[in-house]
Amino acid sequence: MDLESRSPASERRPSKAYRTTLLLAYQSFGVVYGDLCISPIYVYKSTFSGKLRLHEEDVEIFGVLSLVFWTLTLIALFKYIIFVLGADDNGEGGTFALYSLMCRNSKMGLLSTPPAAHEHLSAYKLEPHRTSMVIGDGVLTPTMSVVSAVSGLRIKAPELHENYTVLISCIILVGLFALQHYGTHRVGFLFAPILISWLVCISSIGIYNTIMWNPGVVRALSPHYIYYFFKKTGKDGWSSLGGLVLCITGAEAMFADLGHFSNLSIRIAFMAVVYPCLVVAYMGEAAYLSKHREDLQQSFFKALPESVFWPVFVIATLATVVGSQAIISATFSIISQCRALGCFPRVRIIHTSSHIHGQIYIPEVNWLLMLSCLMVTIGFRDAYMIGNAYGLAVITVMLVTTCLMFLIITTVWRRSVFVALLFTVTFGSLESLYLSASIAKVHHGGWLPLLISLIILMVMFTWHYGTVKKREFELQNKVSLDRLLSISPSLGLVRVPGVCLVYSNVTNGVPPMFAHFVTNFPAFHRVLIFLWLQTLTVPKVPLEERFLIGRIGLPEYGLFRCIVRYGYKDGRLESYELENQLLLTVAQFLQQEGGRGGSSANGAMSVISEPCTLVVGAPGGGADGGPKRVQFKGVEAAAEEKLSQEEVWELMEEREAGVSYMMGHTHVVACESSPFLKKLAIDGVYGFLRRNSRSSAVSLGIPHSSLIEVGTVYHV
Repeated sequence: MDLESRSPASERRPSKAYRTTLLLAYQSFGVVYGDLCISPIYVYKSTFSGKLRLHEEDVEIFGVLSLVFWTLTLIALFKYIIFVLGADDNGEGGTFALYSLMCRNSKMGLLSTPPAAHEHLSAYKLEPHRTSMVIGDGVLTPTMSVVSAVSGLRIKAPELHENYTVLISCIILVGLFALQHYGTHRVGFLFAPILISWLVCISSIGIYNTIMWNPGVVRALSPHYIYYFFKKTGKDGWSSLGGLVLCITGAEAMFADLGHFSNLSIRIAFMAVVYPCLVVAYMGEAAYLSKHREDLQQSFFKALPESVFWPVFVIATLATVVGSQAIISATFSIISQCRALGCFPRVRIIHTSSHIHGQIYIPEVNWLLMLSCLMVTIGFRDAYMIGNAYGLAVITVMLVTTCLMFLIITTVWRRSVFVALLFTVTFGSLESLYLSASIAKVHHGGWLPLLISLIILMVMFTWHYGTVKKREFELQNKVSLDRLLSISPSLGLVRVPGVCLVYSNVTNGVPPMFAHFVTNFPAFHRVLIFLWLQTLTVPKVPLEERFLIGRIGLPEYGLFRCIVRYGYKDGRLESYELENQLLLTVAQFLQQEGGRGGSSANGAMSVISEPCTLVVGAPGGGADGGPKRVQFKGVEAAAEEKLSQEEVWELMEEREAGVSYMMGHTHVVACESSPFLKKLAIDGVYGFLRRNSRSSAVSLGIPHSSLIEVGTVYHV
């Protein structure tokens, strides 16, 4: 090979990689940093809304600025940008990624690994309480952001009654949630320019205010002002931390939204643009406050020069919408993941983009979030109480991440316990200090995220508990295939033409639902495939490891078992697509089995790679003596063994006769001897959730005309 002929391509690859990274960094402004960048609107107001007051000296102002600077530096820059972003799970971030990464590298999973999960992949279930506080952010972020921005109207119109600002906030919130069904990709091109314009505005105004009012505010970056602050303010200074923690709202999004971008792109955007712009903005506002102590409650909008007030106000309102959009999208994503792992009721998930799978819309969740935001806005009316609630939710999520990082450092990175303790003590002590101040404000609005989390936790735990009990009943009451076949003559079983896919959670034996069907209607299809859709706590399952196929009994039975494995961020295949790929995988399994020189009647299962195209000659030749091409995508080579070829041909013939789907329509009730709490959970809450959530058939997109539902009652 000539090296000169390859040099231009090798030179283009790095430049292309740089362009891609810079493009991702640009796009991250509109998705990742919205919440973090709008915090200057309300941080100083929330910090000084308690008992903390300003005096003639600048100790309080300089102390708060120093706290903001070092909190941003230690938590946002050091913790998240330097350390946490390195703990991704195959490019995915967030609490799910940390937990699944930890489970796959240790034995700390709460539940045992499900059967058949040992084939290349592991599976664990996620604790519901890890995510309940995160979902609560979806209510508090839009409310806090929009109310704080709209309150700036009262600067120019002091006579404007509070009811009007509440009404305007509600209108903006309704409009925000009404646009969600269009999808992020429809309006996403506006997000990055808005956030960049916002950062340019606040950084420029920050520089102006610093030069104009108090250039000496730069000295506040020294940490010794934090010591002077607490020495003078004491308990009041500690209490103010509940509002100051809002300066790092949205820092968790840098890790949670990692799957849409890359480590390098997020780091470049934060360190090169976001971090310096925020520091300058907070510095300028502190400089203005040092000369205008009477403007404490509206310091951000009061610090705006008269000539740029309205443009900045409009950009601020748009920026709050962008920041809210980011957390709403994250809420959709995490609920989708909880649903995939069996920790949330079945809801309708709409993919709004054909290119980016992570862009989804959940109508039920969207409207519930909107109603919750409106209730909080109308009920609290004041950004101070909303801020107290918001701060507690934010710092709790961060502390959970710190605790999980201790396990990641020791079990995944294989570092010493001393290094893990150093990380945990350094960041955990700071976050615990903020958490204690936020908990102290529970009676001033801090109870709201606790209530929201409690409700979400109850829903997730009860649904998970009911689902586990349902599966345990199925495992305990499954019927062995040998017993079913032995009583077949007495039942007069009839095999009808066609293929039937039986949805089941039983990995061996026959589910009680199918046994109930056969004993009451002694007939089933000539080809029967017991299908289990398994979700693993890995982001994505490679296509070559998706299908796990095994034969049940002798070849003449025509019985198979298949496990279809998904990651928690994989999209479920539509029924027709699943049908095509599944039958094609079975055909390839039969060919491989023929190539091995015998059938595996012992039920051993094999991982079948994604097939290509199947061309099989009919027994004795087709009508024209030539081969027949199957009209579904898959396997490339024809079967070489005659028996295998005949089985594949029979499979195709049965598919032409029709494909049916069978699943249980179960009614889960607690046993009479169960304690009251179990009856309340199963008969009350779980029963209510099942009745008001989408059915399994609808969620899987199974055509109604091909569906067989078997009614059963499970006494758990």
